[in-house]
Amino acid sequence: MFQQLSTYLPVTDPTWIFFVVLSIILIAPMLLERMRIPSVVGMIFAGVLIGPYGFHILDRDSSFELFGKVGIYYIMFLASLEMNMQDVQKIKGRALTLGLLSFALPMLLGITANMSLLGYGLAAATLMAAMYASHTLVAYPIVMRYGLSRRKAVSIAVGGTIVADTLTLLVLAVVGGMFKEGVGSNEWIWLLGRVIILSLLIILTFPRLARWFFRRYDESVVQYIFVMVLVFLGAGLMEFVGMEGILGAFLVGLVLNNSIPPSSPLMNHIEFVGNAIFIPYFLIGVGMLINVVAFVEHPSIFLISGVMIVVGCVSKWIAAWSTQKIFKMQRIERILMFGLTNSRAAATLAVVLVGYKIILPDGSRLLNDDVLNGAMMFILFTCIVSSLFTEHASRKMAESGAAEEQTPREAEDRILIALSNPETVAPMVNAALMLRTPKSPTPLTALNVVLDDNAEKREEGVKQLERAVRIAAEANVRLITRSRWSVNIVSGISHTMKEFNASDLMIGLHQKSKLTDDFYGRLSADLVSAIEQQMIIYRAVAPINIIRHIHVLVPRKGEFEPGFHQWADRVALLAEQLSCHVTTYGGRGTLADLQAYWDSKKYSISAEHRVYTEWHDMISIAHNTRQDHLMVFIVARRGTISRRKYMDRLPEQVERYFSSRSVMIIYPTQLATNSDGATSIRGGVPVNMR
Repeated sequence: MFQQLSTYLPVTDPTWIFFVVLSIILIAPMLLERMRIPSVVGMIFAGVLIGPYGFHILDRDSSFELFGKVGIYYIMFLASLEMNMQDVQKIKGRALTLGLLSFALPMLLGITANMSLLGYGLAAATLMAAMYASHTLVAYPIVMRYGLSRRKAVSIAVGGTIVADTLTLLVLAVVGGMFKEGVGSNEWIWLLGRVIILSLLIILTFPRLARWFFRRYDESVVQYIFVMVLVFLGAGLMEFVGMEGILGAFLVGLVLNNSIPPSSPLMNHIEFVGNAIFIPYFLIGVGMLINVVAFVEHPSIFLISGVMIVVGCVSKWIAAWSTQKIFKMQRIERILMFGLTNSRAAATLAVVLVGYKIILPDGSRLLNDDVLNGAMMFILFTCIVSSLFTEHASRKMAESGAAEEQTPREAEDRILIALSNPETVAPMVNAALMLRTPKSPTPLTALNVVLDDNAEKREEGVKQLERAVRIAAEANVRLITRSRWSVNIVSGISHTMKEFNASDLMIGLHQKSKLTDDFYGRLSADLVSAIEQQMIIYRAVAPINIIRHIHVLVPRKGEFEPGFHQWADRVALLAEQLSCHVTTYGGRGTLADLQAYWDSKKYSISAEHRVYTEWHDMISIAHNTRQDHLMVFIVARRGTISRRKYMDRLPEQVERYFSSRSVMIIYPTQLATNSDGATSIRGGVPVNMR
């Protein structure tokens, strides 16, 4: 039977190849989850078993070359795309320190060990040491799964990766160039110059191109394809100038970071496709490179791989330990940094394959078959160690983070979106996704109110709600819809607010052809009087994901209003999602309390506070805004302590100076009075309840 079966192996039909790979991607994580083994390890072992050096079910054909390359680009792209750029500015010194240490220590220890213990010459020893110095974020999907991609230790490890890999590839270019005919010793200088010029080209052109594209095309599939085009264009150009494409993919992720918010549908598409197909394909392909039989036939490989493993792991541990001690970080952060920076794959493969292809004058290879097989075992072992350490540290950090969290904000995170205009459905839902607490289990709610029993209007409203559901689902967020008949829109909305215990109402800004006193529209004005919960009026001139700066105007004594913390949370969450700078304008005491609250909640935002008194004319603020800026006006309701006269003229100011800017007007939660004189906040945390 087995002989009969072997006649059909290896599988060559594309349909069955894809079936086998998808089956592994499906089954391996389910089996390994019970044994608490990271799925990354399972994918690599599966590759060993089905590969040409295992049961030879599949050959490592061109599909694994293609999908494997896409997978490693995906890992590097996602790593930089999910970095919090505000945090990166704060920890760039730590990332540089970790990167330099994780490059220099393996190089020094590696060259010494390779020459003294393995007997290799300087060129071969240096090239092998470059394998120890590089690292690939193979375990990064584990961090993503635990929702830790924006933690400080992760950002340091990701930043250190690009430093170490860049230096490693420069070493590869120098050593490889020494064995090319007609190439001078200064080739690496020209290589560095080409890389710098290309990097500047990507930094200057790709963000502008992305903003232009996202402004004109909002179809999620089209946006995803566009992003992939930029990723492979950056990777391809980097290979064209003589460097590895992983640097290009990483750089593209950095420059697109601000244009793809973490909670956006586009980010969900990017993560889903990568984690479902390309990254597992890459890991399986890595396993297929490992020749288990060679270790039996050539026992010397054990010594080579042993030296690689010991020197590679010890040097990375020392680098992580030194960084932790220098910057007084926690022990669990050291473990996580070590876990992320210990795995080798892409750059290591590039180094060993270049060395393997270099033929010396005597006909031997610079890095022989034993080194090649030892490198494969080195890759396998470091990926396993990396996955285990990252899994352990991520679980501990997630558990401790959950324990440190305060009372769940479900009651404060119930956003109701009132939809009436088909053109504003996408902007409203996308803005709501940015304003909600990430990973919140509380669904969004969308409402359409029909004034009379008109089947045509009701059908149109249902279509708007269905579109809202699709947009939210693309971001992996549940959205509840409600189509309601009512004799009055205001009463229909207010009753729905009570039924869903909503904390925020979000509506579109009334559109007018000319300036009138009725700036907000009759509906908005009546709603302000009818509801006590926070009300957000939004007008989108530019897509929310291309906003680069948020300007917030806060009234004096706004910190004494009961809804102060609620709107402060919304603005901070929006700034975090967009990774953009915030400038606030208001009284000195109000701004100080606002910053103190943000600090207490540990929001990772870059904020600048300006004392502002010229409320009668906002022309000075208007001069500092551009089309990709968002104006946020905090407006107090009548009779409240922070109500000011300038708010009566706010419609005129907005129309005069900010008609071509995206605008968000927030009415904070207002105290409601009970029949017995007690006060409370509907849809939020009780205040002064007797």
